[in-house]
Amino acid sequence: MDRIELDNLLPGVFSGREHIVSDVWCRKQVFEKGKSYLIEAASGTGKSSLCSFIYGYRKDYEGVIRFDGTDIRKMSGNEWTDVRKRNLGMMFQELRLFPELTAGENVILKNNLTHFRDEEQIRKWFSMLGIDDKWAEPVGKMSFGQQQRVAFVRMLCQPSDFLFMDEPVSHLDDANGNVMAKILEGEIRERGVGVIVTSIGRRLNINYNVEMKL
Repeated sequence: MDRIELDNLLPGVFSGREHIVSDVWCRKQVFEKGKSYLIEAASGTGKSSLCSFIYGYRKDYEGVIRFDGTDIRKMSGNEWTDVRKRNLGMMFQELRLFPELTAGENVILKNNLTHFRDEEQIRKWFSMLGIDDKWAEPVGKMSFGQQQRVAFVRMLCQPSDFLFMDEPVSHLDDANGNVMAKILEGEIRERGVGVIVTSIGRRLNINYNVEMKL
């Protein structure tokens, strides 16, 4: 997948509102593979909804979303399965980890499905992010910031053309946020992925090609 197009997109709950000022809603916007985008927003303006729309979890929107020219509303269940397996990586704001599993198990479970990384690389990322000592600890006993780092590594075990990250550093200090940024910029260079990051204040410190306000 090379392009994600938004054509006059608007969440259904905003329907009928006048004077919407946004770089995303009610406009034509394109995300291109290999480029990085920052979407800054106030709470309640629909940034998490945007991620869910693009991932196909929600359809309560007006306008059109296209993947390489194909309207996603017309995609079959099998087509969505392929897209989520091969083209889209997502780090949701609520993370969606399994609290009863350990940090390592949450990541290895994903990687056993994709066979995309080796365990040595995964453990290296754990060490870089300062959570190597949490490998065997249940996620439910970890802080939210630690869980964010686990979810980030899990996302990197997903083959993808685009990575969506919804407030990925909201609970991280600058040091760990900078490590996450360094790893992500390596993925951009090596794999040519497109990256879309949302923020309500704390931003992931990478070099963005485009910055926009939701």
